[in-house]
Amino acid sequence: MNNSILSKKQLFQLLIVLFLNTHFAFSQNERPQEPQLPLDYPSENVTFTNPKADNIKLSGTLTLPKDVKKPPVAVLISGSGPQNRDAFLKPFNHKPFLVLSDYLTKQGIAVLRYDDRGIAASEGDFKSATSFDFASDVAAAIAFLKKRQDIDISKIGLIGHSEGGLIAPIVASKNKDVAFAILLAGTGVDGGKILQTQSRKMLELRGTPPMMLDENEKLTTIIYGAIKNHKNIDTLKTVIRNGLNDFKAKNPMSVVAPSITPTLIEQQFKILDSKWLLEFIRIEPKDYLEKVSCPILVLNGSKDVQVLPEVNLPAIEKALATSGNKDVTIKELKGLNHLFQTADTGNIDEYKTIEETFSTDALELIVDWINERF
Repeated sequence: MNNSILSKKQLFQLLIVLFLNTHFAFSQNERPQEPQLPLDYPSENVTFTNPKADNIKLSGTLTLPKDVKKPPVAVLISGSGPQNRDAFLKPFNHKPFLVLSDYLTKQGIAVLRYDDRGIAASEGDFKSATSFDFASDVAAAIAFLKKRQDIDISKIGLIGHSEGGLIAPIVASKNKDVAFAILLAGTGVDGGKILQTQSRKMLELRGTPPMMLDENEKLTTIIYGAIKNHKNIDTLKTVIRNGLNDFKAKNPMSVVAPSITPTLIEQQFKILDSKWLLEFIRIEPKDYLEKVSCPILVLNGSKDVQVLPEVNLPAIEKALATSGNKDVTIKELKGLNHLFQTADTGNIDEYKTIEETFSTDALELIVDWINERF
């Protein structure tokens, strides 16, 4: 078999995988953009509690600009997968939030970044949490910042990456204390569409024939459609099983028909064990984007293969137009990947080989946008 082409069974399994990375330990190696100790600005380890999650304690770091009184402050919101306060990407040896925090702080903007619930020094259960649970953690961070005397509590903003770019509008749509929101590779369509377009793009880069991708998408559409329309697990299994078998019966000549076996169908049921994934597939970002009234900056790299700009930016723009928000900035940044690194193809395999952690052009754009308003 050609190494660039997956078997039909492997392909179908890949098309339903989760859409980001899992990150666990801390790196022993440093990247050039990472700040060196001692820092030339105040950095404080902090804890705050989430009353909506049994008062779990979340641990993080608050960095404050040197010699700046009452600065604006940004809360950093990580993407999917368990991450510490630096958004450390173990497989790629990068700490994007550490670099972003350092840059913002040196430019006069305070930053709060924290370990995801259940990760590193934070309490709670990560595996059972959904995007809405993570949104409640963000709300707890805002409540904590409002009690501080060393920042401007009228200038508390959110910066979310990937799933964090979904969570930020969820919070901003309900919390009037949010002064600004920045979405870095945030989603504009439901999770099923994210999974399909991400998988298709990655497999295209591996040389998978378009016809095979088209046929597989018909199968994942059955699965994601069932998840969006039903919540009872037994009902979901029945609808998915019947839907896949019906497809096989009606399309016997499809290249994926032979892959639809009782064993493979049972394998697909494993995704139903993830409360997070089920909720992610069901969430419609527009429901929250349409209610965001604070200034919002939306950035996406042109070579992002995980949250595709051509799919998500138009959807975000349409939702924000409906909101009536008058301070909306949307930009596609040429040559940047999902992590906002300057990339060749944008494929995940490149992340670890790129020395740059976060494009300086993107960092400058973020800072300029905030400082123009605050």
